[in-house]
Amino acid sequence: MRQELGYKEKSGQFTKFGQWYADRVQDTQYRKGPWCDMFIAWAADKADIGDYVGQFAWTPSHAAWFMKQGAWTQKPEPGALVFFDWRGGKSYKGIDHVGVVERVDGKKIHTIEANVDRVWLKRKTRETDKVVGYGVPRLVKDGAEKPDEIRSTERPFVSAPREDVRHGSPLDVLGTPPALLAAMVLMTIVLSLRVSGRRRGTHRRLPWPWHAPTSPPAAKASTRTPREKPPAKPHPAPAQPARTTRTRVPVGAATRHSTSTRRKPYEPG
Repeated sequence: MRQELGYKEKSGQFTKFGQWYADRVQDTQYRKGPWCDMFIAWAADKADIGDYVGQFAWTPSHAAWFMKQGAWTQKPEPGALVFFDWRGGKSYKGIDHVGVVERVDGKKIHTIEANVDRVWLKRKTRETDKVVGYGVPRLVKDGAEKPDEIRSTERPFVSAPREDVRHGSPLDVLGTPPALLAAMVLMTIVLSLRVSGRRRGTHRRLPWPWHAPTSPPAAKASTRTPREKPPAKPHPAPAQPARTTRTRVPVGAATRHSTSTRRKPYEPG
């Protein structure tokens, strides 16, 4: 890495580091792209430590990779990668530059950076107010070299072995959660219809045995308006018995008797 100090990009922003990265990922756009992170990828590959440093061209993705590896810190150390946000933000999403920490001097860090002062690869002395964080390859290496038996204890859950699926009776479906859920939904619908029918008085009761009436239902009061009765006809007055007209007979006048004289019972025949 130090042997490359003083390297200057060519016209059109072309660099040998961009050319190397473009050939590696099979994408020509990186030949003339920003090359601060591609230089680090190139140097790590030459030193055969690319698995611990990471090989990226986009600095936010590189910082996120260190976070995922558990190798992200706020404390600088020689050999760490330092990520900058020139706007002073502290989120990895705003990172726009990266370099390598060469040494730490109090609150200042001495770095080797590519694509600085527009075209150069050179040493820089930086304040830490624009630093977002540090990715430490040493921590990535330590995590990768843990014995398998130690790393296996860090897994909180171990998946249980699958049991052989046995084909049972079709009636076994009735005890499954979907079947129970369907039964609950059906019962909820039936109860809601019953409650709605009681309130409105328009629904009939379903013929469930526990709903059988214990006493004959009371006759519903008719809501029809009674028809008006026609006026009653006057009854005819009862006929008065005819009065018998008596004829006065003068005294001494002979009384006429009918030819047939009624015989008194005590008279002899």
